[in-house]
Order: sequence, then structure tokens, then C-alpha cells
Amino acid sequence: MAGEHETLERKAVFEGQVVRLYLDKVRLPNGVEAEREVVLHRGAVAMVALDEDEGVFLVRQYRQAPGKELVEIPAGKLAEGEDPLECARRELMEEIGRDAGEWTQLATFYTSPGFSDEILHLYLARGLRPVEARPDEDEFLEIMHVTLAEALSMVSRGEIEDGKTIAGLSLTALLLRGEYGSG
Repeated sequence: MAGEHETLERKAVFEGQVVRLYLDKVRLPNGVEAEREVVLHRGAVAMVALDEDEGVFLVRQYRQAPGKELVEIPAGKLAEGEDPLECARRELMEEIGRDAGEWTQLATFYTSPGFSDEILHLYLARGLRPVEARPDEDEFLEIMHVTLAEALSMVSRGEIEDGKTIAGLSLTALLLRGEYGSG
């Protein structure tokens, strides 16, 4: 067992629109006091949009933190109190102009638990229908459509570096082969 960690003090360092950063003073199981930087986040959703021919929709967009364009599955931040599935439906329409008739939750996981409480809800969206895309005014997306096999090859070639995308594509492939979930 890892033991109890006791938070002794929490100091707000930054409170923004997306994240809040705190410096926590904690007591470790061995009695030693330490500092931990903690980022709090409302959470997010991401979805693998899979069509009837096993094609997937990806988006290429610039990401400020790594300082380059990344290829990702559609995703977005949860609004305060928003249902994750409703957020996923909204983001799918906004980013790639699709609605889905069938939704399967693939996983829910912490994206970077070493410093953040962000939880990501990962879905598979099938039964896709075109709708009008409405990206946010600060989103500049290039929509890509490739086979699931090609997307997985892009992962192996290092062309897809985003963790949620790698997880989503991999879990989708396992699900389609009957090796994950209810299949």
C-alpha cells in the first residue's frame, strides 16, 4: 500500500479559464513534508468517429504547449456541470460536422495524474451523419479522413503523438476485434 498523504495547506498560484494551479504542502506516509504542484481541470471528452467503412475522422491543429501541429481525434473541454456524452455530441458536430447514432464509452481516465486531476471521457461514435461543422472561433482545424488501419500506422510511424488519440484508436481496434469490452 502506498500509504496516506495528508494535504496540510493549499495555495492558489493561478486561476484561469481552463485550469487552476495550486501549490500543496503535503505530509507523506513517512512523515516528511513536501510540496506538490496541482492543476485542477473540469475534464474533457474525446471520440473516435468511425464510419461504416472503418474510416476515422482526425483533426490536425496547432497546439501551443508542444509548439506544433498535432493529429488528434475530435475532443473538447467540458463546460461546468456538462454531461460528458452531451459534450461529446457537441464537439463532434463542431469539429468535424458529424452527428452519431451510436455511442460507446471506451474508457474514462486521468490524463496526467502526476500533476493534474483532469479526467477524459473517451467514446466511440458510429452511425455518422453529416451536419454543419461549427468550430469555435479560436479553432483552426484541418479535417482528415483515413482508415483505422492507416491511423494506427500513423501512430507507429510517430505521426500521431497525442495520448488520447493513441488510446482511442487502439481501444477501437481492440473492440472491433472483440478483444475489448462487450465487442
